[in-house]
Amino acid sequence: MNVPPELHYSNEHEWAQALDGTSRVRIGITDFAQDSLGDVVFVDLPAAGTSVNVGEALGVLESTKSVSDLYAPVAGTVAAVNETLADNPQLLNEDPYGEGWLIEIELGDGATLADAGLLDAEAYRALTEG
Repeated sequence: MNVPPELHYSNEHEWAQALDGTSRVRIGITDFAQDSLGDVVFVDLPAAGTSVNVGEALGVLESTKSVSDLYAPVAGTVAAVNETLADNPQLLNEDPYGEGWLIEIELGDGATLADAGLLDAEAYRALTEG
């Protein structure tokens, strides 16, 4: 299972990455999540401008196995949505840490990714293996 060390992880199997030089955080699902879901066939994401709170459902992934909610690992405003996923939801399976990213969230004033209390790679690996 691929768990990039530079990312932060939620207990709900989303990853978060601060984008250099901005107050934005890119969000996606982990390799563990995409493997558990099976082939993703549909993605429903919030529109840019939507406010989200930590732990709040912000979208839905439909796979050949199930329908799963996505949860916000950070609070803020949706700044960008990966529109490519509408026509190519399989990117979540093929490249969950790259082209398969989901959304970017603009953090609130003064907030940082470190404030979110997410897991580092070692703790996330322990969660998924335990």
